[in-house]
Amino acid sequence: MGDHAGTSARRCTYSRDKDDHTPEGLTPLGKRQPEGPPPAPVTQRIRLRYTKRGRLRFTSHRDFQRAFERALRRAEVPMAYSAGFTPHPRVSYANAAPTGTGSEAEYLEIGLAASRDPERLRQLLDESLPTGLDIVDAVEARTPHLTERLQASVWDLRLDQVAPETAALAAEKFMARSAVEVERLTKNGVRTFDARAAVVRLGLAEQRADEPSERPCAILRLVVRHLTPAVRPDDVLSGLRAVAELAPPVPAAVTRLAQGPLDEESGTVTDPLAPDREAAPPATAATVSAGSATATTPAEEGTA
Repeated sequence: MGDHAGTSARRCTYSRDKDDHTPEGLTPLGKRQPEGPPPAPVTQRIRLRYTKRGRLRFTSHRDFQRAFERALRRAEVPMAYSAGFTPHPRVSYANAAPTGTGSEAEYLEIGLAASRDPERLRQLLDESLPTGLDIVDAVEARTPHLTERLQASVWDLRLDQVAPETAALAAEKFMARSAVEVERLTKNGVRTFDARAAVVRLGLAEQRADEPSERPCAILRLVVRHLTPAVRPDDVLSGLRAVAELAPPVPAAVTRLAQGPLDEESGTVTDPLAPDREAAPPATAATVSAGSATATTPAEEGTA
């Protein structure tokens, strides 16, 4: 007992007394550090736009993270890493779409330990990912706060076996309401909130010329602000069922066409990477302009 008490006293004294010398074999409290040199600093940041198409719309965000980190290794991208005992590549994801929805406009940012040409980097990463998870745009980050520019999203809600006139009438009833309460099951139970306040526009989209005409099909175009709590396309579909009894016989196919800054006057969503292109040096800006003269915007790609 005496030896045990003496050992405890010595330990307590050592923990309290910062001037004591460290006993042999022990490490000072708060000074444990990983072995080896610190990680290389970030010398360049690249912002990427990627897609979730076809069957890969069912890829979860965690699955995409794993696939993307494998692509970084395959493409031999000189990533910067976080400090600590479990270093992670410097990757920041922004406002990922829900599992099961397609998207033409997902965004992320990577930090590099050595500078690379953004377009060449885009090509290497795109080749290293499966078809459907496509890297379609890349710019060097020259302005702050990308996530703050993602103010709204444009969605297409494809309603198979629903007549366009029926869908258009349901959208009119939804927009005529000042509030549309819906329920969502969360980890804390069922939550009720207003799905109408975040909706900027909701109406019938133009039917594509190559769409099959054997069965009726309506496509609703939705523009929704990114608020808290977030209003998702499923919430709007629940609201359409509540106010207009619109219940498609098959699940809706949902695709995000664009996300970015919201033009309040026109209700349109613009390119969030445009400020980075505009901030590029003149020579770089001219090169990007020449290389993207025939490119389409995220919304145009989704409706082409």
